[in-house]
Amino acid sequence: MKIAHKIPKAVLLIFAGILLSAEAYAQKSMDETAIPEFISLAVLAIAICVLLVALMTKEMIIQVRKAQKPKTSSDFDKYLKNLNSSQIAIFLKSKENEKTQAFKGKILILLLFTLFFLSNTACAQTTSGSGSLPGHTGIIITIILLGIPVTGGIFLLFFRILSVLKRYSNIQAAAEVQQLKIYLKSIQDEALETGLRKRKAQLDYRLTNTELAGSLSAEDEKGLLNNVANHTALPFVARKKSAQIRPKVDPELSRLILWYFGCATFWLVFGTTVGEYVGIKFVAPDADHVSWLSFGRLRPVHTNAVFWGWASLAMLGLGFYVVPRVSNARLFSTDLGWYALVLINFSVLAGTLCLMAGINNGGGEYREYIWPVMLLFAVGLVFTLYNFLKTIAGRTTKEIYISNWYIVASIIFAITITVVAYLPFWQNGLGETIIQGYYMHQGVGMWFMLFTLGIVYYFLPQQLNKPIYSYSLGILAFWAQILFYTTIGTHHFVFSSIAWWLQTVAIVGSVGMIVPVVAGTTNFLMTFKGVWFKVPDSYTLPFFLTGIVFYFTGSLQGTAEAFRSTNLMWHFTDFTVAHSHLTMYGIICFFLWAGIYALVPRLTGFEAPQITVGAHFWLALIGLMFYTIPLMYGSTLRGLMWMEGKPFIDSVIFMAPFWLWRAIGGSLMWLSHLFFAYNMYRMIVFNGSIDIRETAFEALARENNA
Repeated sequence: MKIAHKIPKAVLLIFAGILLSAEAYAQKSMDETAIPEFISLAVLAIAICVLLVALMTKEMIIQVRKAQKPKTSSDFDKYLKNLNSSQIAIFLKSKENEKTQAFKGKILILLLFTLFFLSNTACAQTTSGSGSLPGHTGIIITIILLGIPVTGGIFLLFFRILSVLKRYSNIQAAAEVQQLKIYLKSIQDEALETGLRKRKAQLDYRLTNTELAGSLSAEDEKGLLNNVANHTALPFVARKKSAQIRPKVDPELSRLILWYFGCATFWLVFGTTVGEYVGIKFVAPDADHVSWLSFGRLRPVHTNAVFWGWASLAMLGLGFYVVPRVSNARLFSTDLGWYALVLINFSVLAGTLCLMAGINNGGGEYREYIWPVMLLFAVGLVFTLYNFLKTIAGRTTKEIYISNWYIVASIIFAITITVVAYLPFWQNGLGETIIQGYYMHQGVGMWFMLFTLGIVYYFLPQQLNKPIYSYSLGILAFWAQILFYTTIGTHHFVFSSIAWWLQTVAIVGSVGMIVPVVAGTTNFLMTFKGVWFKVPDSYTLPFFLTGIVFYFTGSLQGTAEAFRSTNLMWHFTDFTVAHSHLTMYGIICFFLWAGIYALVPRLTGFEAPQITVGAHFWLALIGLMFYTIPLMYGSTLRGLMWMEGKPFIDSVIFMAPFWLWRAIGGSLMWLSHLFFAYNMYRMIVFNGSIDIRETAFEALARENNA
């Protein structure tokens, strides 16, 4: 069914249209004229779904009618066009088997004729196949709350109908597979077989790269021109290589990892949807007047959801694969993995509800969750650390691969900073400020960055099919990061009342971070040496390469921000917002996406459509550039305005167009996450389509082998 294959893309476009319209709706204040627009939008989406179901049903009726008609040879001729070499070999082998059987039959008949003096004996068998009040805010919220489950039910019904129709379509396709197999076995055409043998020789021919030294006849017996003629259509996107088949992973471990990825994807879409709405408020501050949706409450919801929900769960999911793999041992306990997953998810869910309700830990950035909520997260990490340590202790290899160094160290630091940041002993006065700087930077550099680098040290060599360039550079980067990064937290509080020597230590540590960054970047880029040609043919390596570039540029940008002269200009501006997105998004997210795209097809056997993977990559990258570059440029000029003594409100007005670019870039980044969620769905859930020709030839090959 041609329409059935297009339904998921059509539904994706419907949802994108609804969400983009909802974005426009959010920029208006809640008044009585907005409700009819919202209802009309929902009705339009439902009508489109009904139309799609009707088109699918019509297509199904046509297919059923075609299936009921007797098949002729012309109905199957389309499957004999553009066969590949293996399919031609299967067909010819089948014909050879039939000829062998026919020859044996003739000998047997001759013997019988001689023995019994039978004459004029003939046997022929043929086979055939078949086959007003609305102006009140309370009324608005009630209508929306009632509309959500109703609309969700309608879409659920739509997808159930889609599933039933697709299942019936597969039944019809399976029947046609059997008919095609019978037809292939019944073909008796010497000219066709001769043509296929010639075509197979043409397909199997490979250049020796010495052709220019000799002469080729104009007849082109090798079929090179035919090969070009059959592939003249220009592809819409460059064709990428599929994932390599790897040894099967324990099904229980695969299930655990996929649940981590699924939950992480949910928190990514949720957290960035909140961030998208917060970004809109820079352009339309009066988008709503609901306390739970105020900027001060939603901003920490966004940051904490993507920190502890998306990035943390995605890292741990990859870690559950990497740690046992490089240890050459089974994971110690999948049960501990499930406990950690439940605790972390519940922590993020409870923290989100508390923040929206106004229950928070005060003004500490990235530690807005109250301590009981964060305790759940810390316990989940303790379970994971114990699980990983027991797995590494049971390794069958002598050495501990560098990935496990990074991963275990990052979990130890994450538990440490969580405990230190929430203990009350040093939470008064300047002590709290110092602890805040320590916690905030350790969270980024010693939890997210360390863990992600450990993932890269496994997946990058795997995708390039060559070892890491230098194990020594990896160890140098590891210990240098632990030495310098643990001292740089207070560089955010330069010119504050914190001791001057402590500020200086933070600046020196920031400069020292050049060592691990240069060592790590050199290690990764030199691993590409000799295999750069693999990048255009891969859909995972561009994510890795982008993350490496941002690892170098974003980290050195952090060093540049630490100096007192630059701090005086950039601090308290949106430059730090751009920097945090350049690092957390450009480094962490791109590395995580690369690892997920490399791993999930090996767990499920399904790959995402390459066009949607490309859409995800380019929307995320272009969106990040639109987000960060205008903010960095505008914030630099804003800082200079402050240094010149310009009124504060003038700098606010000045930043308006740059905030618009921020909203545009954020929208593109958010849209890329919808593509990523769709890709996750396609990699985890079988799309249900049957390739009739490929399935028929596989069945024929099995019969030949039997």
